[in-house]
Amino acid sequence: MTEHELAIERRIAAPVDAVWQAWTEHLPKWWAPRPWTTDLIALDLTPGGRFATTMRGPAGEEMTGEGVILEAVPYERVAFTNAFAPGWIPQPQRLAFVGLFTFEADGDTTLYRAAARHWDEETAKMHAEMGFEGGWTMVAQQLEAVAVNFA
Repeated sequence: MTEHELAIERRIAAPVDAVWQAWTEHLPKWWAPRPWTTDLIALDLTPGGRFATTMRGPAGEEMTGEGVILEAVPYERVAFTNAFAPGWIPQPQRLAFVGLFTFEADGDTTLYRAAARHWDEETAKMHAEMGFEGGWTMVAQQLEAVAVNFA
């Protein structure tokens, strides 16, 4: 774990190729903790590629996230940041972070890790207080529910 990192880990009851497929091809089904939903605007898994979603809450709330892919290694990891918009244009963020998702094959299961790396302790604390652990754990459970369909 790096300084200012929040992370969850989960053993997903599906092989790594199924988890990768769920992550990359079915993101709207699991990305936001229910009852929130997700509209996928763009997911270009190349360095500098656009990654954008809009999450919608049950009371009509909307949160659009815009960022770029930093790295995508099929079946191993995806890294993105919301600190930049496509074209490497810096964008001010109240909650700037690097998201790092890793997938490690372990027989018929996958060791999944989702982390948010922050620039400073204050931002990490704010993210934790916003419900990082509960929200990202729920999302990992939702990812597993999608992935088992491809196992």
